[in-house]
Amino acid sequence: MFAATWVIALTNLAFRAHQEEMELTPRPERAVTCLDRPLIRLLPPTSRARTASSGLVAHLWADRRRDSQAQLVQQLVIPPRSGRAWELPAGHVCRFSPFEGPQVLDLNLWNRHDPRERFWAARTRQFHGAHVTVGDRLWSTLPFLRPMITIVGDSIGYGIDEDGAGCHDLLGTRCDPYVSQLLSGAAYDFHCHSNLVRAIAPFGLTEFDVHDVLNVFQVTGLRRDDERYFMKPCPAGSKDRFELFAEIDLLVAASTCPGGDLSVPLWGPEAGAEPICHPMRVEVFELEEGLLSEWVAPRPVDYRGASGVRRGYRKPTDHPSLTTAMAVTDPEVSGS
Repeated sequence: MFAATWVIALTNLAFRAHQEEMELTPRPERAVTCLDRPLIRLLPPTSRARTASSGLVAHLWADRRRDSQAQLVQQLVIPPRSGRAWELPAGHVCRFSPFEGPQVLDLNLWNRHDPRERFWAARTRQFHGAHVTVGDRLWSTLPFLRPMITIVGDSIGYGIDEDGAGCHDLLGTRCDPYVSQLLSGAAYDFHCHSNLVRAIAPFGLTEFDVHDVLNVFQVTGLRRDDERYFMKPCPAGSKDRFELFAEIDLLVAASTCPGGDLSVPLWGPEAGAEPICHPMRVEVFELEEGLLSEWVAPRPVDYRGASGVRRGYRKPTDHPSLTTAMAVTDPEVSGS
């Protein structure tokens, strides 16, 4: 406990020095941008698998009778400032509950059979926004690009507040010992990155497999004046829950953030106090077989061009139009 407070205090001093240095350097004036053209939005695709999962959200899980339609098959508790990893089979639901008080959780996902396929925070953010809730999906990396998770329960229902902040964050990433070492010159081994590394080691994965996270129960935003990242205290209570439906077989890893409920400033002039941390309960439910009769597990996007290798390794002799495409023989597969 003392070591954690000491590291935070040192980090605070380094941050203030860095902040003072930044304040001495005037920011360049922002360029004036013409907004007379329509904004381009990247919308999530619709597909047969998406419709089935959305049906689960609406009819099978989000109602008051959900526990009677599912069997608890696994339960574990992640202690404060720690991490755990577990398997989550396709068609199962995973519930996170901060049963002793507010706590932020950092989440990573991998395909259980091929860990090269893992959660892609950036594409998910483009599809659904900087904060996710019921009905949104967590997507995998290239060359797979399919939903790994559909969010089926979110008791917070935070929305967007007066500061433009939302809950369940895709803007930030995990805390890590490298930035602490950089800012403070002191080592701390229980950041979320470190917790995730230790959690996945028994499954044969390494530090190189840890990736950008979903920050569950974390409220964040970007300041309107300079677009810098900010965090707010965690709004979750002991009866809140966040629930995920597994679209494919997964390895899940999660870390209870050493920042705890984020009610104690971690940087700035008011930092230095011990963060308030709580454990997190994890429950895995198996749904009744009949409930999944219309559900179809998503397949990877059916692009087979090996990023243009079929056309040769040299650059094209002309400039193909974006509308130039090769037909896909199976539209059901291509939409999954």
